[in-house]
Amino acid sequence: MKKHIYDDNNGLSYTLHGDYYLPDLVLPEEEPVTYGKYGMLRRIFLKEYKKGIYSLLLTQGKLVEHLNQVDRDANDKMELLVRQMAKRQGVTEKLKEENQMLWVGRMNNINNAAEEIVLKELVYV
Repeated sequence: MKKHIYDDNNGLSYTLHGDYYLPDLVLPEEEPVTYGKYGMLRRIFLKEYKKGIYSLLLTQGKLVEHLNQVDRDANDKMELLVRQMAKRQGVTEKLKEENQMLWVGRMNNINNAAEEIVLKELVYV
């Protein structure tokens, strides 16, 4: 029996292992994992509530790429929203110098509001 065979019907090559031919399957090169908080939250959401999408991305080797992109988009949107909300509400460096506790309270509110928007629009969809 030949050690290696190629099947024209499905385009796969096989290698003889014992009495059986097993397909020569190779995982595609994946993007390195760089995602953080929002990527992890997206992964958990997909795994628990969108099993079909999770399985599809996983089997296609595109899950890490998707999670990295969601994390980048979420962080960019957070920065933009925090900057815009702070400007709109008058939370400036001058306020920080004059009344730190007021500044911290307002910035915490702004961060919480921005994060709620990001989670709703980018992560849990």
